[in-house]
Amino acid sequence: MTHDLPTPQPEKPEYLNRPDGLKIAYHHVPGKPSDVQVHNTPGVMFLGGFMSDMTGTKATHLEAHCIRQGVAYTRFDYTGHGQSSGKFADGTIGQWARDAIAVLDEITSGPQILVGSSMGGWIMLLAALARPERIAGLVGIAAAPDFTEDLMWAQFSEEQKNTIMDEGALIEPTEYGDDPYTITRDLIEDGRNQLLLRKRIDLKCPVRLVQGMQDPDVPWQTAIRLTEALVSEDVRVDLIKTGDHRLSKPDQLDVITKHIDEVIAKTVR
Repeated sequence: MTHDLPTPQPEKPEYLNRPDGLKIAYHHVPGKPSDVQVHNTPGVMFLGGFMSDMTGTKATHLEAHCIRQGVAYTRFDYTGHGQSSGKFADGTIGQWARDAIAVLDEITSGPQILVGSSMGGWIMLLAALARPERIAGLVGIAAAPDFTEDLMWAQFSEEQKNTIMDEGALIEPTEYGDDPYTITRDLIEDGRNQLLLRKRIDLKCPVRLVQGMQDPDVPWQTAIRLTEALVSEDVRVDLIKTGDHRLSKPDQLDVITKHIDEVIAKTVR
């Protein structure tokens, strides 16, 4: 469920202190004041994937794009990820959604377009449901709502399921980095409390979903299921026939920025 290999970041992040003592690392670039005041241009907030961090290709590419456009941009690391404090194995979908909502509440201002990559697509939906008045639009990149149940638990062998339930965690290698996935019982059980695709998703904002058809981790049919579940009538799916899970090639990044710009344009008309 992770996407991008990290790229060097020269600047140090800022930190948001949480009531539980954990710190969320983030970078925030303000938009041009004239755009915000005159047009109420929404900001863009990026939500990364499972075991990803905010130094990946998409996160930094979108930041550069937003800076050129004079649009406010925020990226951050969930607790247990990247430069934030906490242990990855202690995290759950609910915890990471609370992280995203805290950043939305305390770091950003005005309407926001949430851009969620893989697991971040699930987190963006949960954050949008919690703060619908703040959301100008959503852009999902290989969005993976319900992945702990549909793409993990449902695919595990009985032996793997027993390991999770009896030992509390399953350690699995991943092709996306040197560190293995740690899939905990808490992650699976909490995920069941956050499932979205089994019901109508009461969001009415514009939604754009970019999905690779060669994605080995998130089937392209997930984007169709999400489209059907959303209440919004302004939902479009952009299928990239040769696209994999990362969707980080230049032409694929162009597709993502095109959809962000389109949602911004709809907002400022």
